[in-house]
Amino acid sequence: MNQLAPVAHEDAHRLEERHFVEDFSLYFEQMGYPRMAGRILGWLLICDPPAQSAGELADALGASKGSLSTMTRLLIQVGLIERAGLPGRRRDYFRIKPGAWPQLIKVQMQSMTGLHQMVERGLTMLTITEGRGTESTQRLREAHDLYAFLERELPALLQRWQEERSG
Repeated sequence: MNQLAPVAHEDAHRLEERHFVEDFSLYFEQMGYPRMAGRILGWLLICDPPAQSAGELADALGASKGSLSTMTRLLIQVGLIERAGLPGRRRDYFRIKPGAWPQLIKVQMQSMTGLHQMVERGLTMLTITEGRGTESTQRLREAHDLYAFLERELPALLQRWQEERSG
């Protein structure tokens, strides 16, 4: 009976890992990324060793190598993972790129800047045609003010975080 206990514990741990990866992928999907990209990123956050080959990713995630190839390219382009070689091994490995999380924030800040510009355009349009007191102008003004605030404050907040981590 004792021989089964480690296996049961191992299975429970593996199940927890799978749930984490799936939950992470759903969250990442809500951010606008493909679910498979979130699964890869979620796995790379918790796997050991931290660098995984395409074959290891395929086995861990039950995914095709074609899908993994597409999604790892996306994650590399966004700056969240990197391709790495390991001494004495001929294949490529993937791992979380150092500085990935600040990079994700920067990508999101660029997206917010684009939305802020759209809101400004709508605000300018409504101000010219309707005046400043309309309900639609007020909705746009609220969005404009929030995005202006975030554009102003997030870079400084990110800088403070980086200084705190290095100090």
